[in-house]
Amino acid sequence: MFRRFRRLRLNGNMRSLVRESAFSKDDLIYPLFVTYGSGVRREIASMPDVFQLSIDEMILEARAAYAEGIRAVLLFGIPEVKDSVGSDALSAHGIIAEAVRALKAEVSDMLIFTDLCFCEYTDHGHCGIVDPKTGSVDNDATLELLSRQALIHAEAGADCIAPSGMMDGVVAHLRAALDGAGFVNMPIMSYSTKFASGFYGPFRDAAGSAPEFGDRRSYQMSPANAREAIAESLEDEAQGADILMVKPALAYLDVVRALRESASSPIAVYNVSGEYSMLKNAAAFMDYKRVLAEVMVGFKRAGADIIITYHAREVCRLIDEGYACAIF
Repeated sequence: MFRRFRRLRLNGNMRSLVRESAFSKDDLIYPLFVTYGSGVRREIASMPDVFQLSIDEMILEARAAYAEGIRAVLLFGIPEVKDSVGSDALSAHGIIAEAVRALKAEVSDMLIFTDLCFCEYTDHGHCGIVDPKTGSVDNDATLELLSRQALIHAEAGADCIAPSGMMDGVVAHLRAALDGAGFVNMPIMSYSTKFASGFYGPFRDAAGSAPEFGDRRSYQMSPANAREAIAESLEDEAQGADILMVKPALAYLDVVRALRESASSPIAVYNVSGEYSMLKNAAAFMDYKRVLAEVMVGFKRAGADIIITYHAREVCRLIDEGYACAIF
């Protein structure tokens, strides 16, 4: 008698017709780790099939990704030398500036997002200048360095700046610096809700960015706080952020949904290194393709517009095979 739901599930074409959520290649940003040298393609032990790449290898990877349908990458730099203020990040000839120029010259249509932070560049592994009195990051002093870093990336040809250090006031500070230098059309994708998470472990292997002392709980968010998470993102939106981000993704889809209902800006999720590695290492025990597709559609169902994921090229192949649609 009551067959309302079954009626729309019995036929594959009908299921496709009423499908509420789907993901596409246009949703994807592909993170890449760039380092110095030539011919470097060094696999990260805790992240299968993810590599530290020299600029020449990064260009090859970006070309291959572009050919598969990916139109945006997010670059992280791994410098040769680290110091207390992250000098490589403040150099017009630093690893990211050089990588942006090289990639723009070779794959001109690729959108280049650049991570704006200092944890990869400092010898202490924190996200800015450490105040010796408190042992934590000096918020306002770090804002000044982030502005310098943002201008270097903009001048090199980046398409979008992505501040990830969770400094208070960072979006307003960067917007003023960019506008003052004539980069009024440079978007900011803020890591607006970034939790102090255990899911970042493999990334810290990849970027060599684990803190030498303490932790990041004094500036990243508590995983227990959803209301604060929404307030943080809405504050960044008010300051002028063009894209908001929730990081990590899988354990925080409630935050993504709540933010989607509160914010008007596009929302990105970062499917972080720990989430990637868990799925990779569980592939022997489940239908890997099916679960990967479920994860991606879950992000979209929660309200994400953009998915930053190390799975990006695999997701393109799922789409090309028709697999992503066939299983739902």
